[in-house]
Amino acid sequence: MIIRLKRDHTVICTSRKYREVTHLAKIRRLKVIVAGRHGGAERDGKLNASISRMSRLARVIKEMSPDILISFCSPEAARIAYGFNIKHIAFQDSPHAEAVMRLTIPLVQKLLIPWIIPKKEFTKFGIDEKNIIPYKAIDAAVIAKRKTNKKYPMLNKGKKTILIRVEEEQAAYSSKNNRIIHIIKAIGEEFKDSNMVVLGRYSSQIKFLKKQFRKKVTILSKVVDGKMILKNCNVFVGSGGTMTAESALLGIPTISYNAVPNFIEKYLVLKKLVVRENSPKRIVSVIKKFLKSTNKKTKLRAKKMLTQMEDPYQKLVKTINSL
Repeated sequence: MIIRLKRDHTVICTSRKYREVTHLAKIRRLKVIVAGRHGGAERDGKLNASISRMSRLARVIKEMSPDILISFCSPEAARIAYGFNIKHIAFQDSPHAEAVMRLTIPLVQKLLIPWIIPKKEFTKFGIDEKNIIPYKAIDAAVIAKRKTNKKYPMLNKGKKTILIRVEEEQAAYSSKNNRIIHIIKAIGEEFKDSNMVVLGRYSSQIKFLKKQFRKKVTILSKVVDGKMILKNCNVFVGSGGTMTAESALLGIPTISYNAVPNFIEKYLVLKKLVVRENSPKRIVSVIKKFLKSTNKKTKLRAKKMLTQMEDPYQKLVKTINSL
C-alpha cells in the first residue's frame, strides 16, 4: 500500500525500532524514520518506551506536517495525530489486542476492518459504527497476492521442509505458556529426515531456541520475507496469526496451534484451509497426513478464496478522499 500511495502522494513512513519491521523494510528497500523502540514484555517497559516514542514522533511530525495519518492502530501515532489535529485512518484485524484498542480506537476517525469481524468488536472501544468500513478480504491476502519470483535458499532440496513460526511472546495479549517448545521437540523427533526450520521473532527468543535445540533443527537468525520462505514449504505450523493466514491462502498445508484465538484463524479453520491442533502428538499426526497427500483440494480452495477477496487499497483511497 505504501508503494502504491507514493505514486500520487508524498509518504512519510515511521516505525519504532522493532527487529522484524526494520529488517523487512531494508529487504523491501523502504525508507523508514525510526522513532523510539519496542517496549518489551513488561508493562513498565511498554509505558516508558511509549512515552519516549511519543516525544520523538512529535518532533518528526511537527517538522514534516503531514495531512493525514494511516496506521495499524498505533497508540503513539494516534496520540500525536490527535495533538496536531491530523485525521487518522486505521486498519485493524485484532480486536483481541485490548490494550492497543483502548488506547487507539477512541482517537480514530475511520477504521478499516476485514468483513468477517463484527463491528461490535470495535464499537465497544469507543468508535461509532458509521465510521467502521469493512472490506471483503483478510490482511494476509494482500501479502499473498504480492508478486515475488524469489525463493529463500533452504537446506537440503531433496527433503521435505516443515516451517514452524514461534508465537508472539511480548504483546500485552500473549499467554506466554511455552507450548511451542513441546511442539518443536515432538516434530523434531518424528521428522528427522525433513528440513526442520524455526522462524523466531525476537533476538532473545532466537538465542533461547538455539540453546534449547542446538543442531537438531534450523533456527533462522535473519529476518526473511515471509512469502519467499513459504514458497519452499511442504507444511507450515503457526500460532494462528498473519503468517498462518498467509500460508493458508497460498494453499500450503497449514496447522495452527492457536496461541491467541482470533476471528481470522477461526474463519480459516471453518473454511478448512487451516487445521487447528494444540497437542504436539496430534500435530505430528496431521503433518504425516499432509506429507502423504497431494493436498489438491486445499490448494484449489485457497486459490478460489484468494481470487474472490477484494483489494483493501481501493477502500483506503475512498476513505482518504472522504476526509
